[in-house]
Amino acid sequence: MALFSKKDKYIRINPNRSSREVPQAKPEFPDELFSKCPGCKHIIYQKDLGSERICPQCGYTFRISAFERLNLTVDANSFEELFTGIETTDPLDFPNYREKLKKIRAKTGLDEAVLTGIATIDGQTTALGIMDSNFIMASMGTVVGEKITRLFEYATEHQLPVTLFTASGGARMQEGIMSLMQMAKVSAAVRRHSNAGLFYLTVLTDPTTGGVTASFAMEGDIILAETQALIGFAGRRVIETTVREKLPDDFQKAEFLLEHGFVDAIVKRLELRSTIARLLAFHGGKQ
Repeated sequence: MALFSKKDKYIRINPNRSSREVPQAKPEFPDELFSKCPGCKHIIYQKDLGSERICPQCGYTFRISAFERLNLTVDANSFEELFTGIETTDPLDFPNYREKLKKIRAKTGLDEAVLTGIATIDGQTTALGIMDSNFIMASMGTVVGEKITRLFEYATEHQLPVTLFTASGGARMQEGIMSLMQMAKVSAAVRRHSNAGLFYLTVLTDPTTGGVTASFAMEGDIILAETQALIGFAGRRVIETTVREKLPDDFQKAEFLLEHGFVDAIVKRLELRSTIARLLAFHGGKQ
């Protein structure tokens, strides 16, 4: 009942309306109080999502930050961050790009769109990468490519498996062709890791699109996905315009990809930690 007894805290009336219009004024809700589920379209009180950010109506998994993902996945105090302090040279001298990066770093607490390091998951040691869509939609620039490449090189040198949570809106336009080159760069590091007989696990989260999907996101030995995650290369409208066909409603959803053999399994968020640990142990994990 506290929600309704303190309504002045949660509801505000638009002050621009005249007093004559007050009876018809519609209440406005702060954006941080409620969320609309993209899955079932229900309006949900934020606290009902819990720390796991899961819709109580349909089980849709909301997007979460890299740090939230870290807390849900790894053993307490086991994460050691690697490859910090790398900065882009801004190859195109793109207007206001450096200022935008500075602001998003302060907002997210990340130095770039991927968090990299080593950690244990239920005692299994792994090199770990987590992409965060809150950082310029986890777009793949030169620093993202460099950090993931170094992660694979470190894992190869220390004989570790790699677990990578992917999320991306595609290549970072502010870095042009240098961004697209990261696809080949990371893929080469993945191949060297594979040639060393080491395990690579990818977890596709919402959204995983563009050049990330066209390269390292789909190169895992085992590919998992979260429920209803958007996964694809080009956008729906681009594809429909090109092929001149109407695509299925669930096209590019994780469930559609599972049905067509592009992912190995869809795992609920609350079961990811134990599933990853079992896979790491089965494929020669270290404790």
